[in-house]
Amino acid sequence: MFTSIRASRALPVCGLCVTLILGGIPAMADEWTIDGTSLTVEQVVDIARDDAATIAFGQGVDDQISRSFDLVMEAALQGKAVYGLTVGVGWNKDRPVFAMKDGKRVLDDELLNLSRAFNTSSLRAHGAGVGDPMPAEIVRAGMVIRLNQIASGRTGVQPAVAQIYRAFLEQGITPVVPSRGSVGEADITLASHIGLAMIGEGEVFVKGRRVPAAEALTEAGIAPLEPVGKDFLSILSTNALTAGHAALLSHDVEAYLDKESVIFALALEGFNGNVAPFLAATNDIRPFPENLAGAQAIREGLQGSYLWSPSDDRALQDPLSYRTMAYVLGGAKIAAQDLAATLEIHINHSDDNPGVVLDATDDNQSEQVSGYFIDGEVAGAIYPTANFEMLPVATRVENLNTALVRLSRAITMQTIRFENPELTHLSRFLAADENQGHAFGAIQKPLVALLAENQQIGAQSPTASVAMAGNIEDLDSHAPLSVANLERILDNLYWMSSIQMLHAAQAVDLREPSALGDATSKLLADYRDQVAFVEHDRIYSDDFHKGYDFLRNR
Repeated sequence: MFTSIRASRALPVCGLCVTLILGGIPAMADEWTIDGTSLTVEQVVDIARDDAATIAFGQGVDDQISRSFDLVMEAALQGKAVYGLTVGVGWNKDRPVFAMKDGKRVLDDELLNLSRAFNTSSLRAHGAGVGDPMPAEIVRAGMVIRLNQIASGRTGVQPAVAQIYRAFLEQGITPVVPSRGSVGEADITLASHIGLAMIGEGEVFVKGRRVPAAEALTEAGIAPLEPVGKDFLSILSTNALTAGHAALLSHDVEAYLDKESVIFALALEGFNGNVAPFLAATNDIRPFPENLAGAQAIREGLQGSYLWSPSDDRALQDPLSYRTMAYVLGGAKIAAQDLAATLEIHINHSDDNPGVVLDATDDNQSEQVSGYFIDGEVAGAIYPTANFEMLPVATRVENLNTALVRLSRAITMQTIRFENPELTHLSRFLAADENQGHAFGAIQKPLVALLAENQQIGAQSPTASVAMAGNIEDLDSHAPLSVANLERILDNLYWMSSIQMLHAAQAVDLREPSALGDATSKLLADYRDQVAFVEHDRIYSDDFHKGYDFLRNR
């Protein structure tokens, strides 16, 4: 029914429409087609990190959004419960929500105005985040996810909501959203700030400038939103911001693990380690996906290495931190892939409560369930749901956090092993020949400190809840906290890998092997452009920082 999301180099389709909404046709840029069903994590990342992206809707999306909104309005005419239109405002208790006009029932103007006022006040009342603003890319990731969910026709918002999301993404208008304050049962206190920007309140970032939202809307030629019906609820009652943050980190973790695979391969070369645990044959004996994935990545890093030739100094059995690295590294890879797969379910399906389903059929045939159905020009159902529950994503994030803590421990132990000449057959603390000082004897401490941080962060798997909202909201996922922990763990890992890289490069240069792997040889050469061999004791903090930047930007 829908075309797939794709990227191309082209002018926007529906040029007149885009010109009217966005105030002009942009120059050649990546164009992304949103269809509500096939958005990927990689595409979320690409759009979030490109504030010049052009977005078009796939075939049938405009119609689905319009019909979904019409279904909500039809439900109001039929006296069904609709947030902000027939529920949540006291006037609906003693008068109908419709008036007669030209012999037809239409929604009463006075009541629609009350609904708009209720929507606006509700956005304000939920604007309750705390802390510094989220990075723009997280907010953009959340907006593209929410736009894709709206495109599915399951949210019931008016088309103008979707158009403003699109306009914000295309023109680089990013609402200022506080970074903290959500318990993970929809980011209601955070996403509300996006809705406030849509109505011209609060602030936004535009090309690095922080300006009032009303000013940005005027400059962009965007009419402020007049929310009605369940618009406000669909804007704020979503986990899109947390999902967007998780999507960015899922991508970044996988990129880090690819780098760490090669760093470990270089460390193994510096250690003169045994490749036997990473052979396809040894892992086929016990073919868990973890060790298969990890071993393959390590073998790829070692193609062409001297480690495939025998050595009189090579141990038959290396320390476990080396021998089991396929399991540890592969476990993190599988956990990251599992998170990405779970996110792709989440971002391509509505997390609304209530959920709007066009053309639904009543297979249950019970009076209770039939009450959710709407018959009329637009037919379907509006179901109460628990689809705001973020546990599927939160659980995968926690699993990934645990896997990365294990990786942190492995990196620490591998690196400390370089101190011991009995294991390496190199100098103590990897001292150069002319270095009569301390060499690497003290720099294990920051490594262990970072490991301790990651162990503490990774142990925080929040399961306790506090009942809120009149004891109705008595469970929560705390998914935003789990995702924030993932970000901290990943950042620490880059510092740890920088320290590991300093040791591995030093050991390789001291050993002077006959040949390094193709990948490790390039890694070492590029690293040496930034960080020199340690001839004499020096300030290592600068080396760590250079290594961190080198790996982050590689």
